[in-house]
Amino acid sequence: MMTGYIEGLDRRQALLLPACVDDYVDGNNPVRVVDAFVDSLDLAELGFARAVPAETGRPAYHPATLLKLYIYGYLNRIPSSRRLEREAQRNLELVWLLGHLAPDFKTIADFRRDNGLAIQATCRRFVLLCRSMDLFSDALVAIDGSKFKAVNSRDKNFTPAKLRARIAQVEESIARYMAAMDTADRQEGTAASGKSLRLAEKIEGLHKQMQWLQSLEVAIEQAPDQQVSLTDPDARSMATSGKGTGIVGYNVQLAVEAEHHLIVAHAVTNVGNDRAQLVPISRQARAAVGCDQLTVLADRGYFSGKQIRACEDEGIVPYVPKTLTSGAVVAGRFGKQDFVYLPRKDVYRCPAGKHLPFRSSTIENDMLLRAYWRDDCTTCAIKTQCTTGKERRVKRWEHEDVLDAMQKRLDQVPQAMAIRRQTAEHPFGTLKAWMGATHFLTRTLKRVSTEMSLQVLAYNVKRVLAIMGTGPLLQAIRA
Repeated sequence: MMTGYIEGLDRRQALLLPACVDDYVDGNNPVRVVDAFVDSLDLAELGFARAVPAETGRPAYHPATLLKLYIYGYLNRIPSSRRLEREAQRNLELVWLLGHLAPDFKTIADFRRDNGLAIQATCRRFVLLCRSMDLFSDALVAIDGSKFKAVNSRDKNFTPAKLRARIAQVEESIARYMAAMDTADRQEGTAASGKSLRLAEKIEGLHKQMQWLQSLEVAIEQAPDQQVSLTDPDARSMATSGKGTGIVGYNVQLAVEAEHHLIVAHAVTNVGNDRAQLVPISRQARAAVGCDQLTVLADRGYFSGKQIRACEDEGIVPYVPKTLTSGAVVAGRFGKQDFVYLPRKDVYRCPAGKHLPFRSSTIENDMLLRAYWRDDCTTCAIKTQCTTGKERRVKRWEHEDVLDAMQKRLDQVPQAMAIRRQTAEHPFGTLKAWMGATHFLTRTLKRVSTEMSLQVLAYNVKRVLAIMGTGPLLQAIRA
């Protein structure tokens, strides 16, 4: 009987399936890349546990088997150990990849927990493979950071301000219930008696909550940054770009090369700002790219005189815009950028055309600052546009010539920040889409770093597959 639709097979019909498991997987299937890449690794050298089998005891799974399972899982957005257990039992690609093995979820989870450093080294090894294929021809990387959510809600993260607000809220609730209880006590009947009993139970619960909150005060005071997270102890409350918003999580740093948008270096930190991250991530990127001199693009959140000078000393050329934090500019007065430094005379030329000579030196934040000012600012016709004090003082860091040189480079390459945005920002969007609304599944900085390495490895594998295709990548791995 004709139905007009494409019809499936009868479930009761006996089929002659291919006798060879290899026939289930196409020659261009990405799972073959996972298999070849892991087989090319020296797992003992990378530091994987049980890379050499024990002479006694029950045989264990080979670390290559579990590593292949995890790489496949992250390539296909299956990071959960329980979901990987189910997939290993029903997924034909995994049947091929693992040779019909199906580890339980505890074994899978323990492998990721116990081999964090080795998994991170595996991620770096794939970057080296990309370098050997000449995918990093340009010594140019863009650096950026983004906040990722941890397994810790905001309600279970406490700072001194949050704790005070929570205690005040509980005190207000106790007072409200006490007033309602007094009202119920003045009424008669079983309904009023039952209401009084329920209110008394709520008040007792609030008193216990108050005692627990007060016990947290000591822990918060003893914490180095006066912050306590109950679910994930390493997670920290961090501000995000939205006004008045924030998350409890981690700050992920990426260095992305500009030609193919591959992630050459990454790091996870629980510090909420990027001020001290320029040098560490740039060093990692230069080692990964394998060049003597590296050009780095970063946004103004990375601007730090010490960090920029350290990069220059190590052969890293940074492009970082200056931060716009001057209160004078906000108030509509001249900012420091309106004062021109004249190195031959060691003076600043002010907007009125007069020279501000050097007067004194001070130490601030372990930085030697030189101060410049004039004594006759009170007679200047545009003083109200310049300062509200007796005279306008301009401070200069002893190594500010490094910052001036960087600003000149930025002026000569006005498209530098546009290149940074289109290079470094889209990998974050891709990774967050893969990871879902909860982002990280593991806890503590050590395990979160391992999880991020698996995500970065999966991202890079997909990028190279899109650039080269399965066949050429397999040839490069086996070469």
